[in-house]
Amino acid sequence: MSLFLSTTTNRVDRKGRISIPANFRASLPAQGYQGVVLYPSFKRPCIHGADMGFFEQLSDSIHGDFGLFSDAHEALANATLAESFQLSFDPEGRVTLPRELLNHAGITDQASFVGLGRTFQIWNPEAYQAHRLKQRQLAEQEAANLKPVIRRSDGSGQ
Repeated sequence: MSLFLSTTTNRVDRKGRISIPANFRASLPAQGYQGVVLYPSFKRPCIHGADMGFFEQLSDSIHGDFGLFSDAHEALANATLAESFQLSFDPEGRVTLPRELLNHAGITDQASFVGLGRTFQIWNPEAYQAHRLKQRQLAEQEAANLKPVIRRSDGSGQ
């Protein structure tokens, strides 16, 4: 299971290529798809990303939690799976961000990778700073509602 942590800002070249942060690449499973899956957020001006395993679980959840012919199933599948891009790493650990993703997030010459645990986001750096401040304020308000972290005997921490 991948675990994406920290925030890193990298340069985007004229062809839309960007290096995925080394710590993000190191977190990806050694076997399987050598790349990431990205889709435009339907809630924010950013790009969501994860490894292929996460998207397999997301697909299973969408198909299992909603009736196959329900409006919710179709909406979530279209907003995530249908708009996703499977991007393989080049030898330098870069991917080429599709123009529609760059436009959606307002990314030009730099992009901030924001680790969120099982997933990550890619933002225009200035937009992310404003978002980060709002999220920090919300976190301060919600912190009292968090359950204590209890380490399980199996080492999973849950």
